[in-house]
Amino acid sequence: MTPSRDIHRLIEIMAALRNPETGCPWDKEQNFSTIAPYTIEEAHEVADAIAREDLDDLRDELGDLLLQVAYHARMAEEIGRFDFSDIVEAITGKMIRRHPHVFGDDEARSAGVAKGFWEKIKAEEKQMRSGGADPGAPGLLADIPAGLPSLARAVKLQQKASTVGFDWNDPRLVLEKLGEEIGEVASELEVSPANSERLMDEIGDLLFTVANLARHVDVDPDQALRRANAKFIRRFERIEAALASDGRSLDGADLKEMEMLWQAAKDDEDR
Repeated sequence: MTPSRDIHRLIEIMAALRNPETGCPWDKEQNFSTIAPYTIEEAHEVADAIAREDLDDLRDELGDLLLQVAYHARMAEEIGRFDFSDIVEAITGKMIRRHPHVFGDDEARSAGVAKGFWEKIKAEEKQMRSGGADPGAPGLLADIPAGLPSLARAVKLQQKASTVGFDWNDPRLVLEKLGEEIGEVASELEVSPANSERLMDEIGDLLFTVANLARHVDVDPDQALRRANAKFIRRFERIEAALASDGRSLDGADLKEMEMLWQAAKDDEDR
């Protein structure tokens, strides 16, 4: 079997890997639950390649992510639920349905997108899937996936709540709330032992509010944290390099010296 630009070759490869008799022993024993963590990991690697602006790596990582789609599709096909073509049909139908201002008639295209349209059409789709209105249907936040990274899920929850007016309209009010949350963490530190549930709850509230502040100023908190992580690595490596140039290691430096080297690295970046 040779590489191909045709999506059908990927589907054939996936079927061969899952073949009960001649397939790969590891691939044959996987299921939706065991593959899900790899799907999440591949999505993060796509985001990492984008953050690094490495388009060659992005091509490869998107291929790995596409393999995950083919993998889940194959497992679903094996139990008679759906196949890759059904996935393509579902997403193309959804995109056409959700973009009448692009794919609709002249009237729909000229009308553009009304405020709240996206949420309205998603709610209608949800109602159609459930077979109509249901007084006992899940609440507003029920469709936010639990498997999302925590920062991303916090933003999604906040965005959904904002559609019914449960939101601040001024980032300065969120900043004020952030100050309150910092105060509550400080107070809890005085009375709670490390790793206590009460302290965990207060720090969780603090992080949730930071995500809310980022949302109000149109900053992706996960991307912001990735940038901060990269900055920390870059500056810490400067500390290691400075010590190594003197024939020393981190073990031979105290906190005061490392902070001085950190500040020097920071000053160089700010110039």
